[in-house]
Amino acid sequence: MKVLLAAVNAKYIHSNLAVHSLKAYARTYTEEIEVAEYTINQNRDEILKDIYRRQAEMICFSCYIWNLDYVEQLMDEYHKICPEVPIWVGGPEVSYETEAFLKAHPQVTGAMVGEGEETFLELCENYAKAGAGAKAGKADFPGIKGIMYRAGESLVKTGAREPLDLNRIPFCYGAVEDFRNRIIYYESSRGCPFRCSYCLSSIDKRVRFRSLALVKKEL
Repeated sequence: MKVLLAAVNAKYIHSNLAVHSLKAYARTYTEEIEVAEYTINQNRDEILKDIYRRQAEMICFSCYIWNLDYVEQLMDEYHKICPEVPIWVGGPEVSYETEAFLKAHPQVTGAMVGEGEETFLELCENYAKAGAGAKAGKADFPGIKGIMYRAGESLVKTGAREPLDLNRIPFCYGAVEDFRNRIIYYESSRGCPFRCSYCLSSIDKRVRFRSLALVKKEL
């Protein structure tokens, strides 16, 4: 099994913490998981060529407000080239109104709803056992919480996943030299105590913290 975590950032100097965190948590499959970071300023065909060259058996796109239009175009075009490869999405722009998103994008196999570390690990386990590729769009995902996926003509939504203890997430910058001349992001808490109506972060009312001792050690 080969899994590609694809991120499209706003600028080259930015990095995507989400994809690195997912790979770190799914450390059982480290050798099978690749991370590819691009920018919205790159030529779309060049990105498609790079994704195709990697020959992934499952692709996961990280979706945000600044890259969603670009990612939608990439998914549409890549599905035409490799219709047998399952495409999964995650991030704030697909965690809400997920059903509408999947109906609008029939080429997408499913969406990880909410925080994705445990969900992504279980998806990797499922595909490793069942085999990706030929089963795209036909797989069943028993017991995996926090997803909505396509089962034939229907969409199946599983139960919500309990919030993850942040101390269980491994430090994802072991090879920090790979980020030379770029901005890296560090997460010491999740959630937001405020209630700003325009912000998706305000939907989850719980704030969780990484232990202070662990934060000091990692920084």
